[in-house]
Amino acid sequence: MNSISPPPTLAAPPGIVPSRVILPFVIVTLSGGSTWTAIRYQIGAGVDMFWAMGLRGLIGAIAMVGWSLLIRAPLGLPPRGIAYAAAIGGLQFFLSFLFIYEAERHVTSGVVAMFFALLIVPNAILARIFLKMPMGREFLIGSAVAIVGMAMLFTNEIAAVAKGNADDAIIGVTLTIIGLLFSSGANVAQASRYARSLPPIAVLVWAMMIASTAAMTLGFVRSGMLPPSAFTPAFALSTAYLGLFGSALTFPLYFFLIRQIGPARAAYSGVTVPIVAMILSTILEGYRWSLPAVAGSALALVGLVIALRAAKPAR
Repeated sequence: MNSISPPPTLAAPPGIVPSRVILPFVIVTLSGGSTWTAIRYQIGAGVDMFWAMGLRGLIGAIAMVGWSLLIRAPLGLPPRGIAYAAAIGGLQFFLSFLFIYEAERHVTSGVVAMFFALLIVPNAILARIFLKMPMGREFLIGSAVAIVGMAMLFTNEIAAVAKGNADDAIIGVTLTIIGLLFSSGANVAQASRYARSLPPIAVLVWAMMIASTAAMTLGFVRSGMLPPSAFTPAFALSTAYLGLFGSALTFPLYFFLIRQIGPARAAYSGVTVPIVAMILSTILEGYRWSLPAVAGSALALVGLVIALRAAKPAR
């Protein structure tokens, strides 16, 4: 989960998971896992990619504004805060989304989701470089195990696609990596001391609104105004789902988890998300599991769990 980090709060003691966090955890996992498949349906409708990205962000931002007004959460930011939000929005909701959407034209959504479960790796490396956050031994061991698992998964994917078009698999993997790095950059920016001093919902709203405006502007320049005929059931439903459930619902619940059980334990939802995504990809996109894919996925998840047990590398 790529989220704006809230101010530090007390977390549950180690080993104790309050019952009140179980339902939010399940919702975040299911919503996050199904988001990748929803993207596939959205781009499959043939709508300009920039319009698809922009409308998703716009719906999410509007819903978040409504929620903020309901709970009376602040939405204002100082000029520097708006600049921060613009940078985060550009990295996460524009550049990362752009490469993710294009990647899903070449590989299955489950594979993209599986790779994004490794977001913890570039996060920790960039945080070490820019924020001086240490990387523990457990994290390094877990990351190595996870990378081996991902190599097994992608070797199988490339071999399977090579029978038809090997370039598709290579392009899809490359685009996913680039999107992953942009998302990681946004996460590190969110973890800075200044970003954490800002109202998290306000930063998220501004970031989504700025990024969606830029995307829709480019969509208009490239393909003109989106015609009513573009709003097929598949496109309309997937876009609404991504905006409402994939953004406006998931992010507030993720903030709740962070406040209740701490950021590292809340990040376990990111480990279970790929499982949901791969299951949905199997059902809806015809993904076929092989022994290397199963073993690689399991190994990657084991490595991620080991890495997440480290004190604070995931931040």
